[in-house]
Amino acid sequence: MTTLVTGATGFLGSAVARELLKDGRKIKLLVRKDSDLSNTSGLQVEVVKGDIRDRSSLKSAMTGCSTLYHVAAYYSLWDRDKKLIYDINVEGTRNILETALELGLERVVYTSTVGCMGLRNDGTPANEDQPMDPTTLSNDYKTSKFQAEKIALEIQGRGLPVIIVNPSTPVGPRDIKPTPTGKIVVDFLNGKMPAYLDTGLNLIDVSDCARGHILAEEKGKPGERYILGNKNMSLKEILLALEKITGIPAPSIKMPYWVAYTAGLACEAMSNLITQKPPAVPLAGVKMAKYFMYFDSSKAIRELGLPQNPVENALSQSVQWFQENHR
Repeated sequence: MTTLVTGATGFLGSAVARELLKDGRKIKLLVRKDSDLSNTSGLQVEVVKGDIRDRSSLKSAMTGCSTLYHVAAYYSLWDRDKKLIYDINVEGTRNILETALELGLERVVYTSTVGCMGLRNDGTPANEDQPMDPTTLSNDYKTSKFQAEKIALEIQGRGLPVIIVNPSTPVGPRDIKPTPTGKIVVDFLNGKMPAYLDTGLNLIDVSDCARGHILAEEKGKPGERYILGNKNMSLKEILLALEKITGIPAPSIKMPYWVAYTAGLACEAMSNLITQKPPAVPLAGVKMAKYFMYFDSSKAIRELGLPQNPVENALSQSVQWFQENHR
């Protein structure tokens, strides 16, 4: 039977599609009519046009499929139309999962985010059992994904076998947009990062994260959540790793949080009131950086066999891809 993948024109979705093809799977890619298809160029797949906001197109695309990987999301830290974030991430998720339930799909992997996980007050790595503090939902993207995850669990309770994966921070090639994390690499390469904030992330090779999706389909339990991550690193450690890879000196100045927050407020106001373009310093990103996003992936390693290849290699591949693609 055929597997449908959403979001395959993007960074993580294209990696999922490639891993499925490595396994000899027959796959369909659901893409919007105006999508940039460069990330899927040369892949032996069936491309179907549709939109997760349009249920009729979803039913047509999903007919004949046994499995769904719903990777698509609107990942943005600022947008003129905030409603669009919720239309895609929340209502789009409801649309595609209820269609999958109606058609009786055998297995569904839903891509959530560690942004839906609770954080520990002491900064130590959190796992799937950590209660969520709503005050950490610092932007519309995280809020929309939190709401979408609740929808996924609700529809799973109605009989759809949904396994939820919560990627941390994937890094690697084909970060076409780029994601906010990819922008860190781009800004570093372009000398646009004079200082750093005292914050931290959990990184994972995007190929390992994609493989984790497939392992979740094969070994995961419906209704369960699995953190797909690897190495916890402070932003300073990430920048020092980039320095080692590129020879470009990492910034040595630590910026106080209040300075970044003030800059975010000013840039956000400029975007909202004047330019109508994404802010140079997204306030949502600054708010996220207030917390060390450290996570424990031991459940996925233990139950799924999540691979843990060195994230430094993935950072090197990311640098090479951005350099070759003149980002």
